[in-house]
Amino acid sequence: MQAITDDRLTLFAEMESKYEQKDTAYFVSLLDHSDYVVRTRATCILVDFGGEDKVPYVAKVLKNDENELVRHEAAFSLGQLCYSIAIPPLSDATLNDPSMFVRHEAVIALGVVGSKDAKKTLEKALNDSDKSVAESAIVALSNIQFMEKLSKNGKFAKLTGG
Repeated sequence: MQAITDDRLTLFAEMESKYEQKDTAYFVSLLDHSDYVVRTRATCILVDFGGEDKVPYVAKVLKNDENELVRHEAAFSLGQLCYSIAIPPLSDATLNDPSMFVRHEAVIALGVVGSKDAKKTLEKALNDSDKSVAESAIVALSNIQFMEKLSKNGKFAKLTGG
C-alpha cells in the first residue's frame, strides 16, 4: 500500500506543476488513469480551469467511469460549470446511473444549472426508487422555479445581488 501512496504523491507533485501551466491536455489524459483518486482530482482540476470546452470530457467521465465516487464528482463538477450543454449528460445520469449517490448529485447539479430544460428529467426523478434522489429532485425543482421567477424581476435580482 505504501508504494501506491508514494506513486500517487509523486504524480500529485507533477500534477501541481501541470496545473500551474494550465495544461488541459495533460489532465484530460489523466481521466483514464488506473487510480480513481487521480481521475477524481483530474476531473475537478479541469472544471477549475473553466470553459464550456471541458464539458464533454467531464460528461464522458460521468457516463463511463467505473467508480461511483468519480462519477459523483463529475456530476458535481458539471453543475459547477453551469453550462446548459451539461443538461443531457446530467439527465442521462439522473435517469440511468445505477448508483443513487450519482443520481442524487446529477439531480442537484441540474438544479444548480437552473434551466427549465431540466424540468422533465427532474419531474421523472421525483419517482426515483431512492428517497434521497426524489427529495433532491424537489430541491432542484424549487431552485429552478426560484430562478425563473427571479429572472422575470430585474429589480429584485439587482436588490439581491443577482
